[in-house]
Amino acid sequence: MIDKTVGTAAAAVADIGDGATVMIGGFGTAGMPSELIDALIDQGARGLTIVNNNAGNGEVGLAALLKAKRVRKIICSFPRQTDSYVFDALYHAGEIELELVPQGNLAERIRAAGSGIGAFFTPTGYGTLLAEGKETREINGRNYVLEYPIEADFALIKAQHADRWGNLVYRKTARNFGPIMAAAAKCTIVQVREVVNLGDLDPEAVVTPGIYVRRVVEIPMAAKFVAQPGAAA
Repeated sequence: MIDKTVGTAAAAVADIGDGATVMIGGFGTAGMPSELIDALIDQGARGLTIVNNNAGNGEVGLAALLKAKRVRKIICSFPRQTDSYVFDALYHAGEIELELVPQGNLAERIRAAGSGIGAFFTPTGYGTLLAEGKETREINGRNYVLEYPIEADFALIKAQHADRWGNLVYRKTARNFGPIMAAAAKCTIVQVREVVNLGDLDPEAVVTPGIYVRRVVEIPMAAKFVAQPGAAA
C-alpha cells in the first residue's frame, strides 16, 4: 500500500544532510512551509544551499534559518526587502553567498530541471552583470543568454490538501513555486493542512501528481478564535 504520510515535520526532514541543496516554496510568506523550516532548524543541517524567491522576511521561516547560520549560499530573485535585515547583515559580513537570478529565469531554470531540459536561451539578463561569463547567442536578430537548470536534493513546499499517494491541491497564490520545485528535487517534502481520503480530491484540481512527492506531513491550521466563556462551541 502506498502511503507517503509521515507523523511529524521532524521525521519528514530528518535525512537532510549538511551541504544539501534545498528548494523552499513561497512568495514571501505566501505558501512558505514554515513548520518544515522550523523542523530543519531543529534538525541542525548546515552549509545548505537554499533556492527561494527571496531571502527571508523578519526573523521567521527562511529568515530564521539564515539567522541560525545554516545557509552557505542562497539563490533567489529578491534578496533585499524592507524586512530582510537578517540576510543583509549576513551578506555584508561576508557570511553568505548570493546568486541573483531574475524571477522569470529562476522559475524557468527550476522548471527546466523538472522537465529534463539541459539548458535554454533567454533574453533576460543579456548585457548586464548577470550575463558575465555566460554563453550568448544572437537568434533571429535578438541576443540571448544561455542558462542552466537548477536542481535540488530536497524541496520543502506547502499545499492545502493531499491524499496518502501525495497528490496535491494548493490554495490560491500559495501555489506559486510549489509545483515546479516538486518536479525539480530528488526528494519533495510537503506540509499540508489536511490529508484526505483517496478519491476525495477532484482529479481536475490536482496540480502536483503524487509521482513528484516523497513525503507528506499534515499540519492543521491553528484555530483562529478561542471560544469565550458562555459562547457556543
